[in-house]
Amino acid sequence: MRQPLIEAFFDEPTNTISYLVADPATGEAAVIDPVLDFDLASGEADTRSAGRIVEQAANKGWRIAMVLETHAHADHLSAAPFIKARTGAWIGIGEYIRDVQKIFRPVFAMDDLATDGSDFDRLFADGEQFPLGGLTVEVMHVPGHTPADVAYRIGDAVFVGDTLFMPDYGTARADFPGGDARSLYRSIRRVLSLPGDTRLFLCHDYKAPGRDEYRWETTVAEQRKASVHVHDGITEDEFVAMREARDATLSVPKLLLPSIQVNVRAGRFPAAEANGVSYLRIPVRPKADA
Repeated sequence: MRQPLIEAFFDEPTNTISYLVADPATGEAAVIDPVLDFDLASGEADTRSAGRIVEQAANKGWRIAMVLETHAHADHLSAAPFIKARTGAWIGIGEYIRDVQKIFRPVFAMDDLATDGSDFDRLFADGEQFPLGGLTVEVMHVPGHTPADVAYRIGDAVFVGDTLFMPDYGTARADFPGGDARSLYRSIRRVLSLPGDTRLFLCHDYKAPGRDEYRWETTVAEQRKASVHVHDGITEDEFVAMREARDATLSVPKLLLPSIQVNVRAGRFPAAEANGVSYLRIPVRPKADA
């Protein structure tokens, strides 16, 4: 079986890994989870990180045909529109993005947001397959972190998004609106039912205590043997209890408010005002009485 060529791009400010994945025979390529450089303090957005991906594809002689999002990220903004504008690529995500849009539309009073997923060019169903050159991409719906999470299986590689981290770090949180620890466990077990030598490519790494370098590639066998959260023998109830207790201690991602508003629109900012500036919203609620 022909395997994909994979280039990883690590964004340290958000601890995010984006991937450039290509069919070696045709040079057709996909970008998975591209990051827009965004400075929260100044409100400045830049495309230098995504530009490096586009430049690398050009250097390799690869043609970027698609941008694949694993979910609507809460910790970084998507650079999918930039890549689409530069390459003509289409943008795809799991079909349950509609549910995420319906959850967050009222939270941010996004009256301009359609909740039918139409900001994206393609919406994928579980089990759907489509070509990447001569390779086949299979979509796996893996809800839990959010209702819309998908993984992309290409040859012996699976791009799992936030569902799993390195074995020494664990698993994704499940406390965002629409998240569910029980669903997350079942999604993880589905991924870990694949052959043991299946390579798993992660969307984030935070360097577990005692580890000096970032890592983002593991295998099904390594996860089943050594995952600190979900190795073989951990029951669903044990996982849910651990996950819910851990999530209760986690802080809100720094870029959550801008990320959600942009990413549910496929990386699109709200229309600019007359001054040429786009504006995002910050919900402010009175604190409940103690």
